[in-house]
Amino acid sequence: MLFNPTRDDARSFLFESWRKRRAGELLTPLEDLAAQLIAKHPEFHTVLEKPQHYQEKDYLPEHGMTNPFLHLMMHLTIEEQISIDQPAGVRAHFSRLANNLGSEHDAQHRMMECLGEMIWQAQRSRTQPDAAVYFACLEKQ
Repeated sequence: MLFNPTRDDARSFLFESWRKRRAGELLTPLEDLAAQLIAKHPEFHTVLEKPQHYQEKDYLPEHGMTNPFLHLMMHLTIEEQISIDQPAGVRAHFSRLANNLGSEHDAQHRMMECLGEMIWQAQRSRTQPDAAVYFACLEKQ
């Protein structure tokens, strides 16, 4: 399901991971990771505790709204990248940022900016995401 989830799949996964954690139910390793990330973002707890209200909500950047689902899924993406060091070298960038910032979570937020930049450029040019764009941004962090 999470190899290429739809918007609804990704949101349902996050809602269910948080529900299971709060209920003390057994979580899969990926659900547990998602729940840990959610726990680090108390500003999103209200949203994740009301799936009936937020499942279909749109978050428009031009209105200055942070999309909690996109934010958390980008965290999961970065966690995966770090765990398997793909693209090759991303783990070293993470370690450097975490060391410089004194926080793994803050390091991931910096990486998120670069991941978003890479995705935006790929969408704009209608090409595949380019790790060189990602790394050029990471090197400036």
